[in-house]
Order: sequence, then structure tokens, then C-alpha cells
Amino acid sequence: MPVLTRLIPSPVVVDIRAGALDDLAGVLADQRISSSGKLAIAISGGSGAVLRERLAPALPGATWYEVGGGTLDDAIKLGDAMKKGHYDAVVGLGGGKIIDCAKYAAARVGLPLVAVATNLSHDGLCSPVATLDNDAGRGSYGVPNPIAVVIDLDVIREAPVRFVRSGIGDAISNISSVADWELSHRETGEAIDGLAAAMARQAGEAVLRHPGSVGDDGFLQVLAEGLVLTGIAMSVAGDSRPASGACHEINHAFDLLYPKRAASHGEQCGLGAAFAMYLRGARTESALMVEVLRRHGLPVLPQEIGFSAEEFVKAVEYAPRTRPGRYTILEHLDLSTDQIRDAYADYAKTVTS
Repeated sequence: MPVLTRLIPSPVVVDIRAGALDDLAGVLADQRISSSGKLAIAISGGSGAVLRERLAPALPGATWYEVGGGTLDDAIKLGDAMKKGHYDAVVGLGGGKIIDCAKYAAARVGLPLVAVATNLSHDGLCSPVATLDNDAGRGSYGVPNPIAVVIDLDVIREAPVRFVRSGIGDAISNISSVADWELSHRETGEAIDGLAAAMARQAGEAVLRHPGSVGDDGFLQVLAEGLVLTGIAMSVAGDSRPASGACHEINHAFDLLYPKRAASHGEQCGLGAAFAMYLRGARTESALMVEVLRRHGLPVLPQEIGFSAEEFVKAVEYAPRTRPGRYTILEHLDLSTDQIRDAYADYAKTVTS
């Protein structure tokens, strides 16, 4: 009987530990990603510049590129600049915007991408997607997975705690996203990839149920691993479905309706996930999400991030329009404005009681 398997697109190296950044050159050489040390390294002008001073002596063959921001134009300019050199790989050293720019630029010049995350704000660091601002707002662009992911927990601890909190919200929202995927499978016949769903759900559950705090290495390790696994789950599925459901629709609605007031990606996704689980009648799961989000200092009510109840109702009503064709609990219930308002009032009463 033949043994049937499939290849999973994943990084060659995943190095998550305290002090990982100090061994970057050695890891890349040992894994034959860049034995010559000819690297194009994309950094920000802030924390990236500080890390450049620290790393430059160990990477004498590297060329450093300062990235202006997280726009499509920035990524194109970066790719064009890199064409002038002959490199083994591109390194994105920084937060989500820098890594996404580096992903896009690396794909544009046909080089592998090494993602070196300096914060844990969301699950995009290992995903096959680059999210970049463009003239129409914000777009998602398909790119190859990073060939390596390096996360130094010492560096992560130095970043503002709001980045860790954002990552927590994004990871926990996997649970709601997978529930939406399973709902669509039952109601519309949409294909579901069991491996991708399992990876994303377990990543979310590991973060949800870990007793540690944002300052604990053990918790940061689990969060970092969960975000990496989520990115791989999206690669397995071929799209963002394992990690993007009603929670992310609500997040995108906030971004589009209130672009100058929107909170962090993870804060909005975590709030959206808790409300979406309440809508589907999973009251125990929703209550646990609320408890954990609160424990880590994340919002569970829109007022906690500067939005009124009516603005939240408007965002939930608008949310399905942000992902046409995606079926979640919002599309399934198809609630009227008054029904959303009543559902939110019930949720808010439960959360504050």
C-alpha cells in the first residue's frame, strides 16, 4: 500500500530563544543560506539602526537598507535598490512593516527571505503574505514563505509591551477563525484543510491557556511559536483562512471606517474574536477569551480602545464587506443593525457583570 504524503512549505530554520540574534551569521552559514555573508538587510530607522550597530561587526559582507515605512512604494523601492547587488538572501530585521516590505522585495528580486522579528505584534512574520499600504488603502500580496525565522527573546522583551499584547490578541483569534472555517464547511461545503486548522487552533489554544504573563520567557516562547505555526498553517491552507474569520473582518472594518483612530491589529482581532464567539453561542469559550484578554491588558469592550458602542455596531455591520466571499458567523447570522445592537448589549452586560 503506498504511503501518501505532502510537502509542507515551512522555514528551514526556526530559532526562537534568548540570544538568538548573536548567532545569526553562524545560523545562516551553517544552513547554507548565506555562507558568503553577502546579505541585503532591511531595517527601520529606529530600533533597526540600533541593532545594526550591534550586528554589523559579525556581518561584514552585508549591505544595509533603511526602509521608510510599510507601503507598496517602499517595498518596490527596496527591491529596486537590491537589484544593484549580488546577494545570497534578504534579511528583514524589525517589526511587521519592515518584514512585509522585505518579503515583497525579496520576491521581486528572486531571493530567499530571512525574517528576524524584533516584536511579536502579529502572525505575519512567517506567513506567505505581505500586507502593504497602497493608494487604495491596504493590500495583501502573495509571497514565498521565509526560509528562516529568528526571534531573540531578549530583543522581544525590550520592545514596548503593546506589541506583545497585540500578538496575543492575534493568536487567540485563531480559535474563532477556525470555528468560522468549520461553520463554512458545514453550511456552504467550503473545503477545509484539517492540518492547517489543527495547527492554527492549537497555536491559539496554547497562548489562551498558558498561565504566564507578558514578561515571562516561557510565555513569550509559546506566543512566538504560536505566531510562527499560524503563518505555516496559512501556507498549508494556501490562504489566510486558518487565521482570519469574523474577528479579522471586524478588525478590517475598524481600519476602513476609522483609519485615524484604529487600535492595534491584535487588540481589534482579540475583541472581535470574543464577540464572534459570543454570537455563535460559545459563551464559555467567549468568557475564557475575555478573562485572558483582560489578564494580559487587552480590550474586551470597544470603549476601551476609544470607540462607542454605536461605532462598534457599525463596524460589525460593515465587516462582511471587507472580505467578499468569506463565510463566517457574521454572514451566517446576517443580523440587522438592531439585532447587532441587541447582541452587543447582551455581550457587554455579560462582560461587565
